[in-house]
Amino acid sequence: MPGKPLVVDADGTLLRTDMLLECAWKGVGTDPAGTLRALGRLPDKAAFKAELARIAPLRIDLLPVRSELVALVEKARAAGREVVLASASDVSLVEPLARRFGFDRVFASRDGENLKGPAKARALVAAFGEKGFDYAGDAAADIEVWRHADHAIVVGGAGGAADRLESPTRIAGGWTPRALLKALRPHQWVKNVLLFLPMIAAHAFDAGTFLRVLLGIVAFSAAASTIYIVNDLVDIEADRRHATKKARPFAAGTVPIPVGMVACAGLAGLALGLGALLSVQMLGVVALYMALSLAYSLRLKRLRWIDIATLASLYTLRVVAGAVASDVQASVFMLIFIFPVFLTLGCVKRMTELALAPDDKRLPGRGYARGDRGDLLNMAVLGMVGSLVIFFLYSWSDQAQLLYPDQWLLWVALLPIAAWLYRMIRLGYFGRQDYDPIVFALRDIRGIGYLLITLSLMFYAAGLWTEWYFRLMG
Repeated sequence: MPGKPLVVDADGTLLRTDMLLECAWKGVGTDPAGTLRALGRLPDKAAFKAELARIAPLRIDLLPVRSELVALVEKARAAGREVVLASASDVSLVEPLARRFGFDRVFASRDGENLKGPAKARALVAAFGEKGFDYAGDAAADIEVWRHADHAIVVGGAGGAADRLESPTRIAGGWTPRALLKALRPHQWVKNVLLFLPMIAAHAFDAGTFLRVLLGIVAFSAAASTIYIVNDLVDIEADRRHATKKARPFAAGTVPIPVGMVACAGLAGLALGLGALLSVQMLGVVALYMALSLAYSLRLKRLRWIDIATLASLYTLRVVAGAVASDVQASVFMLIFIFPVFLTLGCVKRMTELALAPDDKRLPGRGYARGDRGDLLNMAVLGMVGSLVIFFLYSWSDQAQLLYPDQWLLWVALLPIAAWLYRMIRLGYFGRQDYDPIVFALRDIRGIGYLLITLSLMFYAAGLWTEWYFRLMG
């Protein structure tokens, strides 16, 4: 005789994610106005869930699942037991999920009823009787269901509710700090060394300036991680369709969305707090960087060419932040020189993605396909030529002649700069570098050699090597 039905919760139990939150974040990315209007229905939770599911329907086949629960369902089905999916998510999401895994029956929120906690318990008791089913869940709200179930299967700690149950079956859940750290993308923080450029260009090498810039780097790193989390939550479905991005923590379900949201708020507070500590101007730069990054994540990255111009602007803002944090005057020529360099690197980023794309379709969430590589290459070359011309013109400026008495060495420095930019463009076009050109550049030995040669020539032109030598010897 078959055993009692096995009833399985969806969000956080069968799935390593929460469908309501996925709908909300997808809605923020695809229809922010409609998602905001949906919040007006929040007092009626069932109607709110139904509206979000309508605004941002999910690709159910892409949702990450918990293999232990899938195996449990298959074992129960093989034993002849009825397998039931019971979720507080909207029925329009739960039914496709049930079909994906072959559940026999579905209980879900519908017709104005939010099937959570006591409501779910009443529905299951009405269908199967008191103690007439086993139930697998993961949340504290599931305690109401477990009290009426014959046996409790608990994923994770269920907010401490598992400790109040008698002999439950436990399945590991939760997340690790290491997985959350991966979501913050600490390897991307290295890009914030750009904040040192104004300090180096102004030859301001005192300890106080260094510490101020270091605080600015921490602020920008926190701000960047804030936006990376938002970007990953908005792009979660597109990431799952990507060859490598599908392993990101939120896409893979190794970090719950609520944990990411709390981390996002904390990092934003840290970034703005450190900016305010440095100066009002620095607070403004950090806030502008976060606002522009957010606009890029929500909309601008989907617009051809505008996305590359925005990327270049975000890199340039780091240089501006370095000038504000160090309290040195940034040369207008430096900013004009830096922008086309970053414009070139933005094109390199897109060329790399297209070269590594598995087919000729448009990149998920982007406005480019392989046919655009030629146009991107042309724009990258224009950016390279423009930056070299601007650097040459800078060598004739009053500020350059004051800082670099040996002007001809600045002209020599054009050669390694050109070699580095050419190398970046070439490797990007053939897909032979990282998806992020700045991160790649800071790990590329030959490229670093070009940059160090450039820096050495500029220091020599400024007479710094001679000055440091006599200080060391004196």
